[in-house]
Amino acid sequence: MSHENVTVIHRLYEAFGQGDIPTVLGSMDADITWIGAENSLYAGESPYTGINAVVENVLMRIGVDWDNFAIQVDELLDAGDKVVMLGYYSGIYKTTGKQILAQVSHVWTLEGGKIVKFQQYTDTKQFAQITESLPGVLAAA
Repeated sequence: MSHENVTVIHRLYEAFGQGDIPTVLGSMDADITWIGAENSLYAGESPYTGINAVVENVLMRIGVDWDNFAIQVDELLDAGDKVVMLGYYSGIYKTTGKQILAQVSHVWTLEGGKIVKFQQYTDTKQFAQITESLPGVLAAA
């Protein structure tokens, strides 16, 4: 089943890149567990449980916060019921206008062809640096 799991994740990244969120969500089990990297922008109440929590706490916020947000997939590693993605995040944080290019790793766990768990690892320091307000913005707030 592991080759099929890699195919599911490959299609998920293709769909995300095309803005096809219904296909992305269709890859997920209704009760998915989503774990953001510690101290990441969208870790907040992580882990999130269920597709609606992922949409509200992660995907919608990415759409609001970023211009040209993208995931560059360099490798997909077959680990049986897990698929590991190695790559980069890129985009422009709208509030500051700063651009990011940060290493990322995603660990996806699948059962019966559906994603049941997601774990993110990324360069949270770089995200913190680019999301800091521009000089004077805090004073005006």
